[in-house]
Amino acid sequence: MNIREKIEGFERLTLIPEASFSSSSLGRAREEEKDDIRTCYMVDRDRIIHSKSFRRLKHKTQVYIKTFGDHYRTRLTHTLEVAQVARSIGVGIGLNENLIEAIALGHDLGHVAFAHNGEEVLNEYLGRFRHNEQSVRVVKKLENNGLGINLTREVIDGILKHSGFGEKSSKAITLEGIVVKYSDKIAYLNHDIDDSVRAGLLKEDAIPKEISKVLGNSSNKRLDILIKNFIKTSNKNISNGIKEVGLDKEIEESMIELRNYMFKNIYLGEKLKIERDKAKFVLRELLNYYTNHPEEMPKIYKDIVEEEGLKRGVADYIAGMSDDYCLSLFNKLYVPKLVIY
Repeated sequence: MNIREKIEGFERLTLIPEASFSSSSLGRAREEEKDDIRTCYMVDRDRIIHSKSFRRLKHKTQVYIKTFGDHYRTRLTHTLEVAQVARSIGVGIGLNENLIEAIALGHDLGHVAFAHNGEEVLNEYLGRFRHNEQSVRVVKKLENNGLGINLTREVIDGILKHSGFGEKSSKAITLEGIVVKYSDKIAYLNHDIDDSVRAGLLKEDAIPKEISKVLGNSSNKRLDILIKNFIKTSNKNISNGIKEVGLDKEIEESMIELRNYMFKNIYLGEKLKIERDKAKFVLRELLNYYTNHPEEMPKIYKDIVEEEGLKRGVADYIAGMSDDYCLSLFNKLYVPKLVIY
């Protein structure tokens, strides 16, 4: 028996029956020989961590564009916090931590520079652009010079369905995927409040008291309440024969109210509008430039232009750029250089 088989045996002994077992994975689009040491989900996690798209997250905005303070979140630190929250919940329920971690680490690989401002611009350009769908495109096609990284179907499904909130949003096929979806919201609501307070754009006591009364009046308290409630509610559901994980009704309603509050006052509020508009201007100019000069893009994107059309290739190129690269490229293309005659 190799090490992987021992780990798979340990999963069968320690995880709840409703968990996703590595030995029962739906597999990959391209069949591969199994690893002797790592389970399929461990392999997926490692492929994501070693991908170029993952490394670029360190220079992609979470909420605050081009902040020079060391402690503001980036898309990378957000991803790590989602993974931590999700793993804590997964352990408390008895789910597959490796699957949870792989989904969490890969969920935002397709996010555009300058946060959701970039997503809005590309959505205008393409007619439809969603960062979760682009994350799937990254792992299935764009990484590894156009070959993708051939992840398991469970991880791809969790990445695709992590976005959205409420009854109308899509539901992952695994409980682990559902955990990541909630963990994404739990993490970003708390750390975005923290960053907003640091930036002087929000005061903790400005959050409506009816929300703070239920969820707590600090980041630590909110995280503690949300994580523990999720575990407690999920374990109760499963023990009653319900294959469902989530928060209880009161906590979830308060979390939705907090999310609405943040969208109104921070994400889409007037305080950041000027910076949002600047970011959109930069991206629109880059889209316009490469739409007219597609021959200047790297080969992989020129190939996509040939296979799937001009806009698809240009959108993939722009979507993969970090904030820093976008600004550097914009300066190179549009800002006059000092010339001494």
